[in-house]
Amino acid sequence: MELLFIGLAVGAVIAYFILSKFNRNRKKERVEKQSVVLMEKIRSVCKFITIEGDFSEIYHYKNVKDKWVNLLFGSKKALVLIEAKAHIGFDLTKVKMHADTQNKTIILTEFPKPELLTIETDFKYYDKQEGWANPFTSTDLTDINQEAKQYIVDKVPESGLLAEASKQALETIQLMEKIVETINWKLDYTGLETQTSLKKVEAKKD
Repeated sequence: MELLFIGLAVGAVIAYFILSKFNRNRKKERVEKQSVVLMEKIRSVCKFITIEGDFSEIYHYKNVKDKWVNLLFGSKKALVLIEAKAHIGFDLTKVKMHADTQNKTIILTEFPKPELLTIETDFKYYDKQEGWANPFTSTDLTDINQEAKQYIVDKVPESGLLAEASKQALETIQLMEKIVETINWKLDYTGLETQTSLKKVEAKKD
């Protein structure tokens, strides 16, 4: 009888340790899965627009590709009024981070620089001049639209919009922080050393 009780006691202890280890493994697996889902949730925000800029420019187009055609059949040129809206922000798919599952912390190691995410354009043609035997074709109009759009894209860096958007880095990170906090995790971005604009914003807030 004593041997039976001893056997049951030993079996209960062994079962307890096996069950405890199983539960720990399940909990660890659940936390790791939780961290993966959380990081994908942050990246799913993808392109986060923080600044919009409006442009109104006049683009002078002149066909300089076909010089001999222009000489023989007349040249083509036009004035194009470009109305454009540029969206500047952060591509969050470029964020680099990893999870500390033990402390339930997402560690942010690299944050992207602001960039031109999308641009909406509208074109109006004025003073469109065609050669007597050299009319505008649909290909010409497509080329003009592409060149005019690139003309606006080239103006974005000198517009100050990128610098203005960089000031919104902290606000964007704080948005990520709120996403992390929805499942009682923490976001650690103290290791961001390359974000000088972020440090300046934090200094001003302090």
